[in-house]
Amino acid sequence: MTAAADLDAILNQLNRVILGKDPAVRLCVACLLARGHLLIEDIPGVGKTTLAHALAKTLGLSFQRIQFTSDLLPADVLGVSIYDRETATFRFQRGPIFAQLVLADEINRASPKAQSALLEAMEERQVTLDGQTMALPKPFFVIATQNPQDHVGTFPLPESQLDRFLMRVQLGYPSPDAERELLAGLDRRDLVDSLPAALTPSALNSLQDMVASIHVAPALLDYVQALIAHSRRQSSSRIGLSPRAAIGLIRAARAWALIAGRKAVIPEHIQAVLPAVVEHRLQAPGKASSAATALIEGVPIP
Repeated sequence: MTAAADLDAILNQLNRVILGKDPAVRLCVACLLARGHLLIEDIPGVGKTTLAHALAKTLGLSFQRIQFTSDLLPADVLGVSIYDRETATFRFQRGPIFAQLVLADEINRASPKAQSALLEAMEERQVTLDGQTMALPKPFFVIATQNPQDHVGTFPLPESQLDRFLMRVQLGYPSPDAERELLAGLDRRDLVDSLPAALTPSALNSLQDMVASIHVAPALLDYVQALIAHSRRQSSSRIGLSPRAAIGLIRAARAWALIAGRKAVIPEHIQAVLPAVVEHRLQAPGKASSAATALIEGVPIP
């Protein structure tokens, strides 16, 4: 199959599960193609966990779910060394982080200490325990879900943790037609369980390699730099966008171009992924969306 056919199969299968949310689904796929990590923020019950399950099944990836709670410990995420009496040695029992797709469910209900257990894994794609460094599987993705921060029992993620997520997306309520289909159709969990793998991990790696080959013209690099510089001058944002955010924006735009069947990035691709890449980094409570819109409106397209 061609890359276009593979991507169409992925998107079609995901849209059979998550109804009426094609833009959000495309952003999720673009995030994973760009080798990023994904944060899904929304109220309970709109399909965040279902989307993560569907992605794992569709992409043929090993899957582990970690339910973050206030009493979760780092060892519950990374694993623990267990003493073996027969051999008089310690044996490392791997934690759920050693999967190709890890769902960190309701990540902002855990304490900051447990949240920080993900930092090295997400950035370095390895973990270090008892002085030993262990590589994580390839590909490796973290999809975290969180409830809005004004909900009871949540711990806001620190900037260093938020910056590890390439994108943040929101699903929102379904349209009336999509909601009616949900009510009249199969249970989403049963549907996810029956999904075939539309891709193999090796084929996914090939698509990710193709993302890196998508051309970005110097004029578009100027455009990204102008967007980043403008964010640092915005009074509505507590902090501006970092160089890491700029690199992530380019990676996400390349992935969006691949999904669109293009061999080069155009300004519309950058604008399509910009809100998802920058909103959680601008740190303007309640104003992030307007700040992202202001970036697009305030910086002319080259």
